[in-house]
Amino acid sequence: MSKVVCIMGESGSGKTTAMRNLPPNKTFYIDCDGKGLSWRGWRKQYCKESGNYYCTDRPEKVANALAKIDKEQTQFNYVVVDTLNGIMVGDEMRRSKEKGYDKWVDLASSVFDIVNNSNKMRDDLTVIFLAHSQTERDESGYMFTRIKTNGKKLDKICLESKLTSVLLAKCIDGKYILETHSNNSTAKTPMGAFETDTVENDVMLVLKALEDY
Repeated sequence: MSKVVCIMGESGSGKTTAMRNLPPNKTFYIDCDGKGLSWRGWRKQYCKESGNYYCTDRPEKVANALAKIDKEQTQFNYVVVDTLNGIMVGDEMRRSKEKGYDKWVDLASSVFDIVNNSNKMRDDLTVIFLAHSQTERDESGYMFTRIKTNGKKLDKICLESKLTSVLLAKCIDGKYILETHSNNSTAKTPMGAFETDTVENDVMLVLKALEDY
């Protein structure tokens, strides 16, 4: 069983930057947003020539890439999907002229399958999903943050339910951090994995803390 981690956050909160210390020779990067990465020198670390970078927002291609990494490209121990929302938006826009309920079922099914199947990959593989977040306020003023999804079907599924670890990326007073759990979001990590509510914006520190879980 593979390890699966999700880092959610608003645009500019440091989600992609948190990936900067992953070892490129052991990491496969799936760029679903098509925007590239966010640190100097990334083009030399991740590129088609190195065989560790793939740019697509098509759910079937993401699923096929993950399956290939699982079964054939065993030199990789980490795979990043950046972002789940890139897949959702891309699929929705391509089918924007379609009417009816079926396209929303297809979208929910494809994204759910990608997340669900990621838990069933080989034991030495860690899958890292990046996702945009959305914050809602109820009538009483209570605010709650969760993974942003497209369509009511995905809202009902609740992607966080398929993930053991969800961290929330934030920038507070110019400092980029990751929240390990929160009373007002779906951020969560295994009991005892982290001594503090926040950690430095570095996924390698997160993965080290989760080694025993």
